[in-house]
Amino acid sequence: MTSKDYYFDSYAHFGIHEEMLKDEVRTTSYRDAILKNKAIFKDKVVLDVGCGTGILSMFAAKAGAKHVIGVDMSSIIDKAKLIVEENGLSDRITLLKGKMEEVELPFPNVDIIISEWMGYFLLYESMLDTVLVARDKYLSPGGRIFPDTATMVISSIEDGEYKEEKLNFWDDVYGFKMTCIKESAMHEPLVDTVEPRFVNASHCIFNTIDIMTVKKEDLTFSLPFEIAINRDDYVHAFIAWFDIEFRACHKPIHFSTGPFAKYTHWKQTVFYTKNTLTVCKGDVIKGNITCSPNADNPRDLDISIGYTMEGRVDSSEESLQYRMC
Repeated sequence: MTSKDYYFDSYAHFGIHEEMLKDEVRTTSYRDAILKNKAIFKDKVVLDVGCGTGILSMFAAKAGAKHVIGVDMSSIIDKAKLIVEENGLSDRITLLKGKMEEVELPFPNVDIIISEWMGYFLLYESMLDTVLVARDKYLSPGGRIFPDTATMVISSIEDGEYKEEKLNFWDDVYGFKMTCIKESAMHEPLVDTVEPRFVNASHCIFNTIDIMTVKKEDLTFSLPFEIAINRDDYVHAFIAWFDIEFRACHKPIHFSTGPFAKYTHWKQTVFYTKNTLTVCKGDVIKGNITCSPNADNPRDLDISIGYTMEGRVDSSEESLQYRMC
């Protein structure tokens, strides 16, 4: 089984869909973006990219779409067909199993594309590529995409206790050194829920993605950031999250996956630094964050963070490499 096969096979299991459907922030945001904009969806042809259980397709049908086409590579679509039939929507929803690049739609063009394509750190698993294929091949001039804007955000955290427990543990394992594992762990970002009280700097939007215009090559980037420390503290890691907007709505709808917002299954992404920074209120950390698909497995991400800080009591400069897999 290839990594791509494993990816699609993993979405065949109902457990992952249960987690996503129970993510109230995620699902209600999509529901409201669709059902509170019936005038936009009425009599439109809608394409649901990566339709999963078909929940977004059914929202669109309920909003008055003329017809909805759902496409998914995973075998979960077999269950989705039964779900659509169970809810009496088989005459208005067509579900196709296959790759977006290869399937043949029953309509030459669509008016609206809906998709829940986001992964950890927004871009992990690279499903946005597929949305862009659908956009360029099928979206009519003047068409809309739900959602249409994503922003990526970075800040810093104090996380000494967790870092000690998860990373420094390998320095002495029942009297034995296992530092090679520590080194590997340092290069793998941690996806977890971070309590707001640990965030100790301003946040910086380092990337804004307009889904209507972005190109695949734009998803490989190297961008600057700058954050200001807001209290005397220590910095053990950077933290990243993303926000999503449905600007095509009559009244825009927004949700955040950040630590100050309600829980989502995307949580936040933590990048531990090798150095522990002693910081004072007003200190500034300037850096650059680079992200690209991994050469061996494009659904993984190679991420690097380089930063400098000249603080009141400490200074630091590092170039850190991570792989999200």
